[in-house]
Amino acid sequence: MTSPAYELRPATPADYDPIAAVVDEWWGRPILPSLPRLFLDHFHGTSLIAEGPAGMAGFLIGFISPSEPDEAYIHFVGVSPEARTGGVARAMYERFFDLARRHDRRVVKAITSPVNQTSIAFHRRMGFEVSEPVPGYNGPGTALVTFSRNVSDQ
Repeated sequence: MTSPAYELRPATPADYDPIAAVVDEWWGRPILPSLPRLFLDHFHGTSLIAEGPAGMAGFLIGFISPSEPDEAYIHFVGVSPEARTGGVARAMYERFFDLARRHDRRVVKAITSPVNQTSIAFHRRMGFEVSEPVPGYNGPGTALVTFSRNVSDQ
């Protein structure tokens, strides 16, 4: 659960600029190219913003797969360094799982880089099946870890 100081709300296209302003800092490396504006323009209805006393504390960009009728996908999640370990990410994931179930989706998927051990550990704690790095996942020279979680029986 989130701390009472944090509220979750649906994202809007206007949230893109505030996210773009902090995402590289929150991640500690340039990551903004992985999050083009189109995700907030087209998937804001299935994305979330966590707000706290100091403003945006986190965001989750996710969507209901238009091609895989049983799946939903979490594309990107960020939590302010000041809000980490406060349950914000868990609360956003749980809310997204509820959204997936309301759209009759049984599985939620995501990916990350094999070097992102924090993300891998978090997804394990959240009950995701975690793959070994998949060579060539996004083309030659790339390897990504995939996550999959059945949400239909919660």
